[in-house]
This record gives sequence, structure tokens and C-alpha cells, in this order.
Amino acid sequence: MNQAPRPKPEGLGQRIKRLVFEGAKFGTVGAIAFLVDNGTYFLLVSGPGHLLAPWPVRASILASVIATAVSYGGNRYWTFSEQRHRGTPGKPGRVPVKEAVMYAAANLAGVLITGACLYFSRWILDFHSPSADAIARNTGIVLGTIFRYLAYKFWIFSAKPKETP
Repeated sequence: MNQAPRPKPEGLGQRIKRLVFEGAKFGTVGAIAFLVDNGTYFLLVSGPGHLLAPWPVRASILASVIATAVSYGGNRYWTFSEQRHRGTPGKPGRVPVKEAVMYAAANLAGVLITGACLYFSRWILDFHSPSADAIARNTGIVLGTIFRYLAYKFWIFSAKPKETP
């Protein structure tokens, strides 16, 4: 029987290079989502009409949800494109329901981490300035980003890359 030669195992240097490249892509997507998140938040709280000024946690959650939708596209189709699930056979491009539910759950947790940091700052520490809100939100965004990266890499987009013959 003719067997195809097994691929050479990935060396440490190759693994590090792949992880650095993946981290750079994740960071780029994250930077774009960060701008969307903060821009949306400050527009809702401080923009024309101060639509959600009395409700900064609601504004933060809404901004985070919008930024999450932006980051999903970037992470699914770029950062983790080689290891994500490929969809239902015969229906290319469809997101498997399980993957979508897992993504929603991980990002809900990330949104709650950001909201919890703002809540803690506002109502436990009693800080009510825009700069205190920004520090609390950005702390939450950093913590939520770490959580999301680990969830994306090891839980959501964890399908093994398919080897080409």
C-alpha cells in the first residue's frame, strides 16, 4: 500500500512564529474592535443628545455587543481561519450552530467582565468621572480580551486544520 508521507512535525521555532503571527492578527482585529467599542460608547454617552448618559453600563454593554460582532468576522475569517469549523457539508459558508452558540456565550462573558469593571468602579468605589469610567472600561476590555482569546483558541475555533494531500 502506498501511504502518503507524514508531514514533518512542527518545530518549536515554527510554533512560536505561528503563535506570534496569530497574536498579531488577533491584536489587529482587537484594535479595530476596541476603536468601535470606545467610539460607540462615547457617542452614546457623550455624543449628540447624550442618548445613554444616565445609563453608562447599558451604553457599555451595547457598545461591546457591536464591537463583538465586528471582532467575530475578523477572528473567524482571518485570525483563526485555518482552525475554525468549516460549516455544514453541502452548505458552504454556514456557521455551525454549536460554534455560534459557543461564540455568543464566550462574548457574553467578555461583555459582562467589562460591565462588571464599570459597575464596580461606579457603584462600589463610587467613582463618577468620565476618566474613571474610561479606566474601568479599559481594564474590563483587557481582562475580557484575555478571556476571549483563550476561549477562541481552545474552545470555539479549536478544530484541527485539515491537511492537504
